[in-house]
Amino acid sequence: MILYLNPFTGLAGDMLLGALLDAGASLDAVRRAVARTGLTGWRLDAEQVRTGPLTALRVRIDVDDDATERPASTLIEMAARTGLPVAEAALTAIAEAEGALHGVPPAEVHLHELGGHDTLIDIVGCAAALRDLGVTRVHSAPLPLGSGTVRTRHGVLPVPAPATLALLRGARVRGGAAGEAVTPTGAALLLAAGTAYGAPPEMELRATGYGAGTRELPDRPNVTVAMLGRPVTEPGRQIVLSTNLDDLTGEVLAHVIERALAAGAADAWITPAVMKKGRPAHVLHVLAPPESADALQSLVFAETGSLGLRRSEVEKVALPRHFETVRLYGHDVRMKHGPWGVKPEHDDLAGLAEATGRPLRELAREALDAL
Repeated sequence: MILYLNPFTGLAGDMLLGALLDAGASLDAVRRAVARTGLTGWRLDAEQVRTGPLTALRVRIDVDDDATERPASTLIEMAARTGLPVAEAALTAIAEAEGALHGVPPAEVHLHELGGHDTLIDIVGCAAALRDLGVTRVHSAPLPLGSGTVRTRHGVLPVPAPATLALLRGARVRGGAAGEAVTPTGAALLLAAGTAYGAPPEMELRATGYGAGTRELPDRPNVTVAMLGRPVTEPGRQIVLSTNLDDLTGEVLAHVIERALAAGAADAWITPAVMKKGRPAHVLHVLAPPESADALQSLVFAETGSLGLRRSEVEKVALPRHFETVRLYGHDVRMKHGPWGVKPEHDDLAGLAEATGRPLRELAREALDAL
C-alpha cells in the first residue's frame, strides 16, 4: 500500500499516529507493539474530536509517572524488541542528530524532552500502524517549518528546533505559520520510513484519515491528513528497482536474483559498475509488475542490506509468442516461437543434456531440425 501525507498544519508523532488509526490501523495492534517494548505505566486511547470544521482522531496517552528523560540507547533497545525496523531506525536517527548537535557519541546521548513515554509510544505506535496497514511506500507533501521559538531543557531555541532541522535533511519543506509545525519525532518517522516528497503518486485511493494535534488554531483545523491507496496497474507498465552494491559476493547476488524471480519479478539481472573512488560494484536491477513492486522492494532491502534504491516506471513491449513441443531422445523440449524466429527452452535442453550426456549445442540444433 502507498501512504500519502498532507501535513496541513504540521506533523508530530501523535498526529501521524492519529491519522493512521483513523485510516484503519488497528489500535489493538498498536497497543500490542508498545507492550512488547517492556514499557510500563501507560494507557493509549484515541477519540474523535472537533478541530475547526473537521472531525479528526486524537491520540491520548496517560502515564503513571512524569519522567521525560532516558538514555537514547535505552529507547533504541526497547524499540528493537518489537521487530519494527522503522521504530528502531527513527530512534537511532534521533540519537545521531542529538549526538551531532551536542558533540557526544549517539550511544551516550541522554534525551530530555524526547526521553519520555510519549516518544516511544508515538514512534513504536506509528511503525506498528504502518505495518498493520501494509504500507510499503510513504510519500508526503512538503513540510511546513513553522517559526518562532521553543523552550527546552537547554533554554529557548529557534523553531524549527535544531534536532528537527537535522532530521529533515533531504526533505522538502516550505514556510509555515508561527509555532512549532514539525516535531523531531515526526521528522524522524518520515526519515526512517524512507519518505519521498512531492505530488501524490498515482494510486487507487482506499482510505483517508485525519490526525488531530493538541493546539487549537483560530483559523484552521490542526490536522495531518493520511491517504492510503493501492498502486495503479496499467497494461505494459512495469517498475524497475535498481540499487548499487559494492559489498556482496557473487553467490549472494545470485541468491537475490533467484529470490526475486521466485517472488514474482518479471526479470532480474546484474550489471558491473565502477563507483566513486574507483570501487568496483554491481548494480542489481529487478523488473517488477506494479502489484509486486512493493513486496520486491522489501525483499531487495532485506537480502542486500542496501540503504536505498531507485524506482523508475517503464513500459514493457511484449511481442506475441507461442510454444510447441518436440520429442528428442524420449524427452519433451519446448520450442518458443516469436515473430522473428524460434528457440528451444534452455532448461529443457539442459535437462536433456544431463540425461543423455550429449553436448547442449548439438541438442539445440537437433531440436530445431525436429520442427
